[in-house]
Amino acid sequence: MGILTRRLLMLAAVLALPLSAQQVEPSPGDTIRVEVEVVNVPVTVSDKEGRFVIDLKKEDFRVFEDGEEVEIRYFTSSMEEEAKPPLHAGFLIDLSNTARLYYKNYQESIGDLAFLLVPETGKNRGFLMGYHTEVDMLVDFTDDPYPIAKKMSDLKHGGGSAMLDAIYEACANKLESAPYLGIQEPRKVIVVVGDGHDNASKHSIEEVIDVAQRNQVTIYAVSTVAWGRHEAEEANLHKMAEATGGLVSNPLQNIHKDIAGYLSKPQDAGNYARQVGTGGYAGAQLEALYDAILAVAGNVRSQYLIGYTPRSPLSVAKYRRVRVQVNFGASAEIDVHYRNGYFPPKQIGSSQ
Repeated sequence: MGILTRRLLMLAAVLALPLSAQQVEPSPGDTIRVEVEVVNVPVTVSDKEGRFVIDLKKEDFRVFEDGEEVEIRYFTSSMEEEAKPPLHAGFLIDLSNTARLYYKNYQESIGDLAFLLVPETGKNRGFLMGYHTEVDMLVDFTDDPYPIAKKMSDLKHGGGSAMLDAIYEACANKLESAPYLGIQEPRKVIVVVGDGHDNASKHSIEEVIDVAQRNQVTIYAVSTVAWGRHEAEEANLHKMAEATGGLVSNPLQNIHKDIAGYLSKPQDAGNYARQVGTGGYAGAQLEALYDAILAVAGNVRSQYLIGYTPRSPLSVAKYRRVRVQVNFGASAEIDVHYRNGYFPPKQIGSSQ
């Protein structure tokens, strides 16, 4: 737990940094409650080392919809968490047969993620779903992370994998915009813990991306593919994350990358300097998992929130492409994560 404590303190320190980015708020006379013709775009900016850039201002961003620049009407700075709408987070866990081998490695780590994204007595809410041949609601929406973490300790595995159906159900039923609240719409994320394999779903990946975009859901994934192996269906995770502005973390892929000469020390357990089954290997796994959890939590909590009014009313049911440009200097190397397009939500209404 020492590693976790240190890393949680690191994240807390980052989140407590003084802000140089300012929130641009409407004037006191504005009525935000009925401002529903607004598209919200969460944006995360990081450098090539994965460190979050948290001090940008409204004028550092430009937003384009279908190739035409739109005016940024609302801007909430990266670290101004209290000014952002509440976060609704869905944790989706692979309970198929293939998950048996690695689940114990992730069990505690995903519980920690629930505490980071749904802290006690806060405004955020989360739920836990499991998927195998079917989809199970394990813990319904709660503002208490304890039930989610506790449930992680007694899950049973078996059957096939209906990952796409689970994500579809989470977006369409638990995270549906009904009615759509515009600038007050909750931030919505799904964190999938699995390898991307699916052999039991009725929905296609295109349908899943469609429903996620309609409900402004960002999809993250903690990939369980490990030990240098790559599953072909892991590409599903990357496709969904890229389309919705999320990311995929592969914590168990590179735990040997800092070991000099590991390729020159063949072993029966594999060509690794950290032998499987030893304390060093377990410690490396644990550290990699905590890094992955902090990466997901940091991306969610370090988002800028940009709001704009689209040129075409949201009642026009057509797909719109989105591009966000960050003016960070021509020589700067940064990564900008945001969803690359959306379908308007099916229901437009006001918050009364």
